[in-house]
Amino acid sequence: MPTENRPAVKEPSGELKPDSAAHGTHNEQPGNSAMGQSMNRMMSHLYSRNLPMNRNGSGTSWHPDNTPMYAYMLHTRPQNGQGWMYMLHHSLFIRHTNQNFNNPGKRGRDMQFDAPNWAMGMAQRYVGRRGLFAAKAMLSLDPLLVGAAGYPLVFQSGESYQGRRLIDRQHQHDLFAELSVGYSHAFSPHSDAFIYVGFPGEPALGPPAFMHRISSFNNPDSPLGHHWHDATHITFGVVTAGYRLGIAKVEASSFTGREPDENRLGFDRPRFDSYSFRLSVNPSPSLALQISHGFLKSPEAAEPDENVNRTTASLLHSKPLGNSPDRYVASALVWGMNSHDGLHENAYLAETSLQLNRVAFYGRYENVSKSPEELELESDVPNQTLLTINNLTLGMNYRLIRYAMTDLVVGAQLTGSLPEKSLQSIYGSMPLSGQIYLRLTPGVLMMGGQSGSTNRMGNHGHHMN
Repeated sequence: MPTENRPAVKEPSGELKPDSAAHGTHNEQPGNSAMGQSMNRMMSHLYSRNLPMNRNGSGTSWHPDNTPMYAYMLHTRPQNGQGWMYMLHHSLFIRHTNQNFNNPGKRGRDMQFDAPNWAMGMAQRYVGRRGLFAAKAMLSLDPLLVGAAGYPLVFQSGESYQGRRLIDRQHQHDLFAELSVGYSHAFSPHSDAFIYVGFPGEPALGPPAFMHRISSFNNPDSPLGHHWHDATHITFGVVTAGYRLGIAKVEASSFTGREPDENRLGFDRPRFDSYSFRLSVNPSPSLALQISHGFLKSPEAAEPDENVNRTTASLLHSKPLGNSPDRYVASALVWGMNSHDGLHENAYLAETSLQLNRVAFYGRYENVSKSPEELELESDVPNQTLLTINNLTLGMNYRLIRYAMTDLVVGAQLTGSLPEKSLQSIYGSMPLSGQIYLRLTPGVLMMGGQSGSTNRMGNHGHHMN
């Protein structure tokens, strides 16, 4: 298993580095040792030369080391160990969603054909004996393929469009979702520091963003608790500094608290008026834990005088099921709390994904508390402070084809909502929402860049974000 606590070996350059197991090459097939050594020299975590690539999460967050990775990889021939390594990850859902279809005339009833999507490229290069430079770019064609007002999602809220808060809709993502660079310096195999700058980027607040968590890889929808957990994953202006010692990392960020505006094709003004702190711990290759807190100045344009204190905690789990890269289980437990105006709004999430070769089964449960103002229901439920929604999504999909390291998957899911009694006259007693979709992503990646359908995988695969 990959771990940073491996015996160090002295390289000809005089640099101390952990043995090859720290880069996940100890399980390659017999006869592939030369390629394994080449890949070992080229592959590392984005912000540490001494951690495995598959620990990368969105921004600077951590996944478990056992997390699978769906990506394309290319690396140049190293010159004295200083070659470039590139990776590309993308996801495109072509789907039809039908929200609250069993309650005609009730709020949130809507349907839409759309195509939520994003693509992320990454490049990294060793600098000298102890340095590492990394750059990321994430783009989304949501402004063209989803629509200006986003997609229908009953009970969702957050951000605004044409001067009004978006209700029962998930906002689209910006064309430029991340443009970032980072540099890390290794003091020893067990200790390093890094700095990360993004415009846009993601501060040290919350778990890996939902579209990058392998536990929600199969679900086209944003969680209802997105703006309690990980909504800062697109922030126009962020600087993060961090330090890792062994299995733990501490980091702090200064960033722009305001959510992106409705002009999704451009860049917003950086403000650096907010801050956050995060502690991450990976106690084993299967687990990643974090706790974080942030102050967000005026995050919502619809309520410019309201500041938010956000606290989050999460536990991510990923475990291979045998030797095939296409057999694993990945899960997440996430809690987030927004505090403002004397209110403490909580959002809980539990999700899991079981991949069994061509077939996947997945689910997501949420319990979210939102104020009547959040859902623009002050006049309908005037005497209530918070409104609670329970959501359960169950889905499955099937891989139709894997060609040229690319997967085409067909799937369907059903969501049942159980709002509290005061909301049932507005939305119905148990709103049901469903969708069918085709999903296009890279295939699962193995050591040596082989498709996961043909070879035994070293290090159980990786997940680049």
